[in-house]
Amino acid sequence: QLQLVESGGGLVQPGGSLRLSCAVSRSIFSFYIRGWHRQAPGKQRELVASITRGGMPNYADSVKGRFTISRDNAKNTVHLQMNSLKPEDTAVYYCNGEDLDDGRDYWGQGTQVTVSS
Repeated sequence: QLQLVESGGGLVQPGGSLRLSCAVSRSIFSFYIRGWHRQAPGKQRELVASITRGGMPNYADSVKGRFTISRDNAKNTVHLQMNSLKPEDTAVYYCNGEDLDDGRDYWGQGTQVTVSS
């Protein structure tokens, strides 16, 4: 069973940093990790950042200049470096990807990010 495995969430003070990682559970050339979404309590899931297979990033306006998404093609892993974190960044963060062979969409289990003093 193919899975997306997320890591790196936690509790951090405002202004702090965290680095999230998303990896595929087994080696598969056709898999494409698109990026990260987040969902705060009582709110809809929203796109945080995405990255093309060629490495072109795209960011939500709320995180531009603070978050950086990157791809390690050799390990089929995507990272999200989050700096200058704010309380409003508190949410469960999910990575998302697709098996390009069959078009099936995959989501990770989510990792909690809490920004609080």
